Amino acid sequence: MSENLYTFENEEYKDAYRHTAAHMLAQAVKRLFPDVKLAIGPSITDGFYYDIDSPTPFTPTDLEAIEAEMRKISKEKLPLERFELSRDEALKLVSEQGEIYKVELINDLPEDAVISFYKQGEFCDLCAGPHVDTTARVKANALKLTGCTGAYWRGDADNKMLQRIYGTCFMSKPELEEHLRRIEEAKLRDHRKLGRELDLFALYEEGPGFPFFFPKGMVVRNELVNFWREEHRLAGYEEISTPMILNEQLWHRSGHWDHYKDNMYFSKIDDADYAIKPMNCPGGMIAYKRRMWSYRELPVRVAELGTVHRHELSGALHGLMRVRCFTQDDAHLYMMPEHVPGEIAKLIDLVDRFYTVFGFEYRVELSTRPEKFMGEIETWDMAEKALEDVLVEKNVNYRINPADGAFYGPKIDFHLIDCLGRSWQCATLQLDFQMPERFELEYVGADGEKHRPVMIHRTVLGSLERFIAILTEHYAGAFPLWLAPVQVMVMPITDRTRDYAQTIADKLFAAGFRVETDFRSEKIGFKIREAQMQKIPYMLVLGDKEAEDGLITVRKRGEGDIGAMAFDEFLEKITAELKDKG
Repeated sequence: MSENLYTFENEEYKDAYRHTAAHMLAQAVKRLFPDVKLAIGPSITDGFYYDIDSPTPFTPTDLEAIEAEMRKISKEKLPLERFELSRDEALKLVSEQGEIYKVELINDLPEDAVISFYKQGEFCDLCAGPHVDTTARVKANALKLTGCTGAYWRGDADNKMLQRIYGTCFMSKPELEEHLRRIEEAKLRDHRKLGRELDLFALYEEGPGFPFFFPKGMVVRNELVNFWREEHRLAGYEEISTPMILNEQLWHRSGHWDHYKDNMYFSKIDDADYAIKPMNCPGGMIAYKRRMWSYRELPVRVAELGTVHRHELSGALHGLMRVRCFTQDDAHLYMMPEHVPGEIAKLIDLVDRFYTVFGFEYRVELSTRPEKFMGEIETWDMAEKALEDVLVEKNVNYRINPADGAFYGPKIDFHLIDCLGRSWQCATLQLDFQMPERFELEYVGADGEKHRPVMIHRTVLGSLERFIAILTEHYAGAFPLWLAPVQVMVMPITDRTRDYAQTIADKLFAAGFRVETDFRSEKIGFKIREAQMQKIPYMLVLGDKEAEDGLITVRKRGEGDIGAMAFDEFLEKITAELKDKG
């Protein structure tokens, strides 16, 4: 690797750099805690981790000592040396080391696998690589251990719980400090914390992974849904609703049983087996088959806000980001093959419209055929080319995400970037030649014969719950006017202006705004601070002078006092802001 490629702009080098840091973490742990057993330690987005089997939990003091030892290893400038062993030699080496997890990993490798190790100083580890050439590359002043959590060996709850030490590293101290600043900012923006403070939503032990939405949270949710519905109406969609519980045989027919049954919930009704839907697609197939369609009616665009349930492991649950019950903004489009390029292009434009409204930038990935897939390779190749041709035609900057397509077809994934630079996968467009075959979907062509439609599955927001969590963190709870649960707070300075304040509030309510009044016997400074804590976009402060002159004094979130004005002027201002989705 040439010197000019030693930069994090080179993803391969960044991965090797952080992978090396993971080995340095393992080496430091083994130096300080020789009795531990090592599992795996990859690089990940923004850092690295290592899973470790330790007889006692690691404490914050332990992490400080491990981090200090990692810095020492960096300064030792240990070269990384790769070597290969036969299966028997490799098993002998890791057995002598007492590394039981490495023995299991080697035994699970294919017979013809190349078994490689990397050595640095006294430490060597089973690893396919790649790594940088020396531990000195990983700067001692630009690495940080960020925490320790539990993690099941190989992600299986039936296996032993290990300890996962997380860390991060960069090529300079300022880059690390900026990253740590973003982490602290992210803590302040944590949607779980803001959801409680702003009385939006919460999760409780009585229903782990099943969120509660409160009145203010429902305002955000409903405004989002209203926007979604209007945009889809304009884009030519019709909306349906399909049942939450359907017969188990349907899931065998769709293929979800073979690929998804471990994540499904089941029930027995009248001695028959049923499943609670983990996705909306099979119900959409049934809805399409209710009648015969003509080629003149295609493409058919059908949207559904469908609530689904998936059995996520308790350790994977995280606020609204990872739940067991959520609503997907699904849509299924049925078309003739010649419609595909145009419909994909329109979908890309629709996604762009949504994300632009919220101020998100995004990147695009084309995910190709996975190892386990339905259908013929030739059909997959055709589908992948169809998606790629549209991306090229629309001059979309994208990258290939190999083997990450759905089991029934390739897809285009949209990863939005929030104000902290974090990436979230939300929208996805999946081209499907398989489901129409399985469900025997048909339309009558111009030749009077029956034909099989091509199908597109797609979401724009992903799940409402997850998207609301992302928005909450993106805006730090300070939602734009159109989404804000309370848009205007009216506050009289004294009881003398209470009637005038109520009159102003009534006018705003009649104009369609979400308005509240604060008539408490508190000082106006206290009321203002409370409204600021609730992140309300506008505050109207009304005293004797305002009542006498028929004016209102306006305070705007983030700007403070913007002066006195006539009510009609204020109404015109916020009406325009609302129209612009400000």
